Amino acid sequence: MDWTTHVAIFVMAYVAGFAGTGLAFMLLSWAAFFDVPNERSSHTGYVPRGAGVALTPILAVAVAGVGLKATGAPPEALTVAGLAVGLGVLSWIDDRRGLPVAVRLLAHAAAIAFALYSMPAGGPFFGGLLPAEFDVALAGFLWLWFVNLFNFMDGIDGIAGTETALIGFGAAAVAALAGLGGGISFIGVAVAGAAFGFLWWNWPPAKVFLGDVGSVPLGFLLGWLLLLLAQRGQWAAALILPLYYWADATLTLVRRVVRREKFWQAHRQHFYQRAARGSLGHMGVVRLVLAAGTVLIACAAAAASGWTGPALAAAGVTVALLLVRLSRAGFGSRFRP
Repeated sequence: MDWTTHVAIFVMAYVAGFAGTGLAFMLLSWAAFFDVPNERSSHTGYVPRGAGVALTPILAVAVAGVGLKATGAPPEALTVAGLAVGLGVLSWIDDRRGLPVAVRLLAHAAAIAFALYSMPAGGPFFGGLLPAEFDVALAGFLWLWFVNLFNFMDGIDGIAGTETALIGFGAAAVAALAGLGGGISFIGVAVAGAAFGFLWWNWPPAKVFLGDVGSVPLGFLLGWLLLLLAQRGQWAAALILPLYYWADATLTLVRRVVRREKFWQAHRQHFYQRAARGSLGHMGVVRLVLAAGTVLIACAAAAASGWTGPALAAAGVTVALLLVRLSRAGFGSRFRP
């Protein structure tokens, strides 16, 4: 493992993320592209929204660069980078003007289908437990859900950047331990570095927001990175790393469906949103997510080292404890929409 190259990639991505987000902050402020608070918001002031307009091309360039230069890099990296930029453009329009849900979902599904078609035949995503057609179909469905849940979970200061950095570092660590080659680990550290640069501006209290132009392409790229791990035999690690996001978003969606609510509309009912409105605030929630995410990285590393069962159990307990803590912190806000 060439640690100097990984460090160099991280530093370059961090500088690009920091400078790009700072430039986006100035331009968005000048253009008065503010996220105006409403009854569904978790903030109270006017904050520029759309910093993903800088972060998305930075990560696309990083992914494309790895695809061109790294030995053993995923051959579809250039295609995935281009699709991420395309989703960013669409999401920028959505940020500015609003697009119908059906149009957004169709675009997400089309990008995922094309990316999956571009991926060379390799190992199954789910360890050979499913027939090949169902294996790919389920991978595509989960990728689509991950893109959208990542967007849903970007609701308080710092949480999306923190989760991005955690998944990036975790993917790099798993790739290194499992000997998967430089491509995945390079992409992981690049994602983490850019996320840290963005977090300088988005850490509570946030100076700028990511916007759909950032959260949708990020969810797309991270979903692809996790599927790369799964396809190379690290399905447990691919499940563990984003487990908190999966749990919070999915349980909230199920709860809203059971209550016959319009689950596709914006709301403030996620565990983390209630906790942020309750006793923890934005900073307290992000610190808990960071701590739990660090434990999940350790669990993913254990799974990559052959301790699959104990790692999955420990990850499940970690996420359950986090959800309980967030639920208790948000008890006072559960009666507010």
